[in-house]
Order: sequence, then C-alpha cells, then structure tokens
Amino acid sequence: MEERPVWENRIKKATALLLAGMVLLLAALFFIMDKKEFSENENRYLAKFPSMSLEGIKSGEYMSGLESYLADHFPFRDFFMGIKTKAEMYAGKKKINGIYIAEDGYLIEAYEKPENTERIGQILGSFAKELEGQDVDLCLMLVPTAIYVYGEKLPGRAPVRNQMETAEIVYSLSGIRAVDCSKDLFAYKEKGELYYKTDHHWTTLGAYAGYTAYCREMGLDAVALEEMEAQTVTEDFRGTVYSKAGDYGREGDAITIYRNPADKLTVEYADTGETSNSLYNLEYVDEKDKYSLFLDNLHSLIEITNENADSDRELVLVKDSYANSMVPFLVHHYEKIYVFDTRYYKQGVSAFIKEHPEVTDVLLLYNMNTLDNDLGIRGVY
Repeated sequence: MEERPVWENRIKKATALLLAGMVLLLAALFFIMDKKEFSENENRYLAKFPSMSLEGIKSGEYMSGLESYLADHFPFRDFFMGIKTKAEMYAGKKKINGIYIAEDGYLIEAYEKPENTERIGQILGSFAKELEGQDVDLCLMLVPTAIYVYGEKLPGRAPVRNQMETAEIVYSLSGIRAVDCSKDLFAYKEKGELYYKTDHHWTTLGAYAGYTAYCREMGLDAVALEEMEAQTVTEDFRGTVYSKAGDYGREGDAITIYRNPADKLTVEYADTGETSNSLYNLEYVDEKDKYSLFLDNLHSLIEITNENADSDRELVLVKDSYANSMVPFLVHHYEKIYVFDTRYYKQGVSAFIKEHPEVTDVLLLYNMNTLDNDLGIRGVY
C-alpha cells in the first residue's frame, strides 16, 4: 500500500516527459517539414507567414495571421483533422462544418436561410428589361441541390428549407420564363446518382435531367443518353463537401462524361485565346478539383461552335458551374453557344446580346445553394 504513491508519481513523471517529448517533436517537425502552399484535401490555399509591422501588432492582425499560419501548417494536420471528424461522427454528430452525414454515403451541404432573394430577383428582372425589344427567348433555370432532391437521406430532425419555394419567389420577381427541372430530377432518381456523394455539384446524369427539362420547355428533341458515347474518366473524385466535412477516409465518386459522335466542335476561350475541339480538359483528372474538367474550369467567355448542330440557333448561357456539365448535351441543338461567367466578364451580357442580333436564346442557370451569395449575380446586366 505504501508503494502505490511512488508508482503513481513515476507514471505522472513518465506521462509528463512523454507529453513534453511529443510537444518538442511536433515543434521540431513544424520547423523542419516543408510548408505546403495549397491543401489538396481542403481545396484551398493555406495561410502564409504574416509580415510584421507595428500597426499589425497593435491591431491584433499580426497575431491573428500567425495563429492561422500555425494552424494551417501544423504537422500531420490532415491526419489529425480526419481523426477529429471520425471522433465527432462516432459520438453521433450528424452535421460537421455545415455538412450533413447522410445515408448511403452521401455528404449533403446544408441550405441556410437565404437573405438576398428579393435583391437577386430584382437584378435578374432588370436584366430582362434590358433585353426588351430583342428577339430572344429568355429563360431562367434554378437548380435544386441534393438537400432538396435527396431529403429522405438526411439525418432525422434535420431542419430543411424548401429551395423551390425560394426559387418561385425569384422566378416571380424576375418575370423571366421559368424552367423547373425539379420534377425531372425526381423522375430520374431511380436511374442513378444525380449528385456526387462528396461534392455539391450534380452528376452528369443530374445535368442530363436538367437538359431534358430545358428541351421540353424550348420544344427541342432531347438526344437520348444511349445515343451518346459515355466514358468514366475517374472513380476517385472527392469534392467540396468532402473537404468541408474533413472525413478523409471516404471513397471517391466516379465522373462520367458524354460525347455526341454527331457533333463537330470548336471551343474558343476568349480570356486565354486557346482553342480546343473538346468540352473537356482531362488534365484535371489528376488534380483534386476534378469537376473542373468540364469546360476547363473558370473562363469569362467561352464560344462553342458546332458545325453539325441540328439548327442554326445561337444561345447565350449565363451560369454558375452547374451548367458546365450540362453544356455537352446542349451543344447538339445550337450552331453557337456563348458561355458567360459574370464573375469575370465585366462588359455586360445584355450589351453583348444587342451587338449580336443572331443570338436567338438566352438561358440563366444557377444552383439554389450558392445563389444567395453568388458574386456573378451582380454582373448580370
């Protein structure tokens, strides 16, 4: 009985020495290990070492920057973040960093209460007024995300806001002809996965469902999916919701692309001057951001010509990244498609349309989850 305190003291001392050794080892590793500029798992640039200044020290900006730098470059950071997420999931937590841990392996991004609905409706309405007198068919497609279409997969009692109720408000305020693809998405649920399990985008099957809704509204004969050439270019896609949740042990998604053998394409990127005969840049298959293989990621204006289109119609497409995987289906129906990302195109799409009287159709396409804070909406004029 008398020796117990001695062993307790020895254990305490050994534990303290072990912890001290671990702290010293981690500190040494922090200085020795190479510092990455970019986190592949999180798909973001990591904090840089802050520059020191008297003003920065007084304001606290320097210390805040130093804390971010230390946190971003902590040794084996991804490993420890993965352990933290696994521990939270084991403890029964079903929402991590705004991502629901849903059924069937889905990670589904929460849909927060929108705050800019009226403003967005007014901006789009102003755009429509700019086109009054132009001989164009103007449509607006607001795409629901996985939280709406796969609501049954969410954890019990997860609060869900109806995205399409908000979409109806935007449609009404804008006065633009609506293309409601939500019913088509529900109709395609039995055909396969409509959204990636690890990313916020719809899959190419989901994009095809949206395409059929557009064709129905415009009186176009949709090309059957079976008539197109399918190619699975990767089975290891881990996207944005994977990065946010931090559950780095999950299996990746497959990305399948489609080509219509009847199409003969020329794709011109106005901002870089590059030209291609394909809508896909497969170099992104080897990158973290694999979804960027559609339309080569970010460009202010892309001009797509199809010599074998089934009409001489021309489309202006103003969009977010959801549209990138729908364009390969649309190209068959248009001799030309002008694709605008108004986060970067600053000359005004309405002015472009007025300067190009050969344009017959205009489609605005955005997904509901990012619509509320989409910077490109401000550039729609």
